[in-house]
Amino acid sequence: MLKVLIIDDQPAVRTALETLFEVHGLPAVSVGSPEEGLHLLATEDIGAVVQDMNFAQANTDGAEGVALFRRIRELDADMPVLLMTAWTALETAVRLTKEGAADYVAKPWDDDKLVRTVKNLVNLRALSQENTRLRAQGNRARRSLAAQHDLRGVVYTSPQMHEVVRLAVSIAPSDVPVLITGPNGSGKEKLAEIVQANSRRRDRPFVRVNVGALPENLFEAELFGAEAGAFTGATRMRVGRFEAADGGTLFLDELGTLPFTAQAKLLRVLQTGEFERLGSSTTRKANVRLVSATNVDLPRAIATGQFREDLYFRLNVIELFVPPLADRPDDILPLAEHFLVEHAKREGKPPMRLGDEARAALLNHDFSGNVRELQNRIQRAVLVELSDTITPGDLGLAAARPDGRKPSPTALSPLAGGAASGPPAAQRAAPTDAASLEERAGIEEALLRAGGVVAKAAAEMGLSRQALYRRMERLGIVMERRPR
Repeated sequence: MLKVLIIDDQPAVRTALETLFEVHGLPAVSVGSPEEGLHLLATEDIGAVVQDMNFAQANTDGAEGVALFRRIRELDADMPVLLMTAWTALETAVRLTKEGAADYVAKPWDDDKLVRTVKNLVNLRALSQENTRLRAQGNRARRSLAAQHDLRGVVYTSPQMHEVVRLAVSIAPSDVPVLITGPNGSGKEKLAEIVQANSRRRDRPFVRVNVGALPENLFEAELFGAEAGAFTGATRMRVGRFEAADGGTLFLDELGTLPFTAQAKLLRVLQTGEFERLGSSTTRKANVRLVSATNVDLPRAIATGQFREDLYFRLNVIELFVPPLADRPDDILPLAEHFLVEHAKREGKPPMRLGDEARAALLNHDFSGNVRELQNRIQRAVLVELSDTITPGDLGLAAARPDGRKPSPTALSPLAGGAASGPPAAQRAAPTDAASLEERAGIEEALLRAGGVVAKAAAEMGLSRQALYRRMERLGIVMERRPR
């Protein structure tokens, strides 16, 4: 279990703090000098540091505390440090919080507040270590998957997307129909390519059909073919998509837009494998694996009589759900970097980079248009930016703030009133039970550490952005939009 490291030159203070923390289930170890503290930091499993600001009786300006804090940051930049200060060093402690200190507590301290703060810091440290371990484990799993399968250059780091890709390659060798669901622009077609590339039909045709772009009166001719003269304007024989995909895979995109009358014709082909070209009585057969994609809620469409239930079950032997980009914030920056290289090369520009403010703005954005929107914003930035560094303005997002702080459409203060961007939060009283207060404090700390970036705080806590919003609503944490 992670320990609390107390660094204070007063034995009475060390004893009091050790006793206080251990009574509340926090193992603690204490030392009287910065040198001893740095040694323990390098050798013990420390979850948080509580350090004094002065270690010599003649010194009251906090300079020793500043030096110790900065050495701790050099050893471990992510170590939570809580400063304990008398009023004489208060200004220095405030300055150090801007450099990354978790918080400061004035002497004499409030026991309950101190325990709650330290417990939250230790929990966050443990969560951060677990997230690091899981990310390393996930990186190994992704590398292993990519080494064994053709992933068609898909870019992701999130565990959510890894699970979808892993399932796609595992079912690819089978010939069963696959239904890929998810919002527009989330990457459904890329997943269909992965299924095809890892199937036994990988060297056979992969025929794509955008069902939503087919006029209803041409649907039959497009999918099944037509003889010359079958309809006005049909001057020559047309091979349909099923026939073209014989032996391979037929990908039907935007399946949910398929007219009801056309659904019966598609169902017959799936049941028998047989079809006729328009204007012909000759029955033909095609050996085709069907992969479909839709952003439509098909069970709801079935309930309203807009989609055939029997066709749905024919198509949905295996379902792959691609989460929206907002639910996998770990993928935002890797995808942005990938698109940046891709579009800069395409436009004949030298290598470009995302500035810190641009990265923060991307993490704060909701991306209702998903991966497609992200790609479009990066393409726009490459076209309009004349230097080698992308700014939020290039992305069409929040411009840099006049005070130099990181911009974002949701630059938020987790402790103030107001309206949050994202799912609306009901105005409700904050819970008062101990467990909820602890959970609330932990979320507020995570939001503060993330600079108000909800997606970043959610990722640190191992939650989706929507899950974090729901917890914030339940706990009465209301966000305030800061002026840009």
